Formats: sequence, C-alpha cells, structure tokens
Amino acid sequence: MTLGAPAYVTAFLSALALAWVLTPLMLRLALRLSVLDEPGERKAQQQAVPYLGGVAIVLAFAATVLVAGLLLGPEDGVPALAAVLGAGVVLSIMGLVDDLRGLGPSLRIAVEVVAGVVIYATEPDISLPGPPLVGIVVTVLWVVLVTNAFNLLDNMDGLSAGVAAIAGLAFCVISAVNGQFLVAALSAAIAGCATGFLRHNFHPAKIYMGDAGSLFLGFLLAAVAVRLQLESAPAAVSLFVPVLVLGVALFDTTLVTVNRLRHGRSPLLGGRDHVSHRLVWVGIPVPVAVGLIYGLALCLGFLGFLLARLDLVSGLLLVGFVLTVGVGVLALLSAVPVYATSRRRQAMLRVVRTHEPEPPAGAGSGVEAAEPLEGLS
Repeated sequence: MTLGAPAYVTAFLSALALAWVLTPLMLRLALRLSVLDEPGERKAQQQAVPYLGGVAIVLAFAATVLVAGLLLGPEDGVPALAAVLGAGVVLSIMGLVDDLRGLGPSLRIAVEVVAGVVIYATEPDISLPGPPLVGIVVTVLWVVLVTNAFNLLDNMDGLSAGVAAIAGLAFCVISAVNGQFLVAALSAAIAGCATGFLRHNFHPAKIYMGDAGSLFLGFLLAAVAVRLQLESAPAAVSLFVPVLVLGVALFDTTLVTVNRLRHGRSPLLGGRDHVSHRLVWVGIPVPVAVGLIYGLALCLGFLGFLLARLDLVSGLLLVGFVLTVGVGVLALLSAVPVYATSRRRQAMLRVVRTHEPEPPAGAGSGVEAAEPLEGLS
C-alpha cells in the first residue's frame, strides 16, 4: 500500500476537525455532570476546570481510524491497528476512572503492561539482540515509560497535547520519508486530534484532557515509535530516533524522578516540580514557558529526523551531544528550589526577609501580609 501527502493531510485535518467540534461538546457535558478538576495544593488552577477533554481526543482519533480502516480494507494491517486502538481505549477508560474516583498505581501499571504486550504481539518486525523475552521486556518497559511520561507532562495548560502534536508530526515526516505509509497516517491522526483539542486547552484552559487523554496519547506515540522501522539507518542509531522525538516527555520524567528521589519524595506522587513549573518559578509566564518547551520539542523532532539519515559515527556523535546538553540542562533545572525543604530555597527566603522594608510607622492590622510567590506553594 502506498499513501502520499494528501492522505496524511486528510488524516490530520479529519482528526483535527473532529476534536475541534467534540471538545466543546465534552466541555458542556462535563459541566452538566459536574466532572470537574477541583483546585488543590498540587494544582495551579484557582477554580474548577472540566474534565472529559480526553474523551474528545479518543473519539476523534477512533473515528478517523475506523473510517480509514473501512476504506483501506483488512489486508493493509488494519486488524493490528484495531487491536492497538482497543488497548488505547482501555487505557483511556482506566484514566477516566482514575480522574473521577482515583486508582492505585499497581492497577494502572498492570493495565499498561498488558497494553505493552498487545503492542509486541501485533508488531512482528520487532527484533532485538537476544532471546524473544528481551524484545517483550524492552517493548513493555518502553510502552509503560512513554505512556506515563505524557501523563506526567500534563501539568500545565496546553503542554502535553502540544508536545504530543509536535511528536506526531515528527513521526509522520520520518515514517513517510522511510516508506512506512500506515505509520505516517497514524502519526498524522495523532497530531490532528491533539491539535484540535488545543483550541480549548491553551492558557487559561477551559477544559483538561485528564488521564483519559494523556495516557491515550502517550500510549499511541509509544506504539508508533515501536512500529518505526528505519532500514537505511544503522541499528545503533535508529534506536535513538524515537528517544529524541519524545525527548521532552522523557526528559521531564527523568528530571522529576531524580529530584524527588534526591529530596526523599515518592516519584509516584504529583507535585509542582516539572520543567514547566521550574520555568515559571524563575519568573517566566505560563504561556512563554509552554512556548519554550514547544520550541524544544520542535528542535528534538528535527534532530530525530536528521538522525534517521546519518551514518553510524555521525549519528552517535549527535546522540552524545544531545545527551551531554541534556545532562547539563537537567543539572541547571535541578538547581531551581521548588521544594519547601530545599536548603537553597530556605537561604533565598532568608535573604528576602533580611532585605524586606520595614512597615510604615503606625502600621498595624490594616496592613495585609504579602502573598507567597507563585510556585512556592
């Protein structure tokens, strides 16, 4: 089967249009049913925000895929795609239940592991050194990692959906150039439904995707990465292409995991210590912080495309350069004192108190106390 640019554009625009229309409908339904994300200690919003944006994303993507499947026919790999879509829908339902009632991490991980096994079972071209068990384990770990990385990345208005859209477009271009037409169309549909949802998710967000949307997008991108076959690139280099394309989410997960462990916190608990929160903490406005992360996602997507076309030595040099810069940025962001127990933060607060001006003479109970800086809560 051969597809061209018109098919990719059609898949992108179809998913975008459906998400664009369905998102406000889900917003009204969430308000009617009181399916809301209430403000809390670890949340930035000051008022309740409707959930169910993830349902719009799932419906938009599923409708696009089902129509494409009817047009292409079962001989074009649609049954395997249907199995992947089914696993994604199960993850989305689990995420919605978690949004509404809360689920333990053990159950979530178990369902994600099963979804990873589905990916392995429906992709016969997975080949890694060693026995088949190695391929199963690596595939499952990859699916669980990327799925949760995009779930963790959903921590600021427009962030996870925007990065998912950029990654989807990058995968679309890379797979199309390498002759994987079905993977390219699937990636275009992922980018389309994420972009259509963004209309109501930019800061200040009118609706959230919730775990129902972030788990779904993360799982689909993990599945696309597994199906990406770069026959012209050296094997040692091609493995890093999806890592670069999904680098923003993977870097954010690494940052919060390392720093939570350093400060004696559980990596499984939420917090305002992600890349976006650290940028806001140093004074960058929310839209600018999200825009900077979009720019980083675009750069990594381009580097992923470039890496897929390099020889072994050039590719490894590029990977080494990116990893070196990544370690440096991680160290720099880790220095931002976002935790209340941080010694650097306590020292900064002592300096602020030392240089605070004295209250005016006669000032008493009528003088209001200064409110804490955003990001210090």
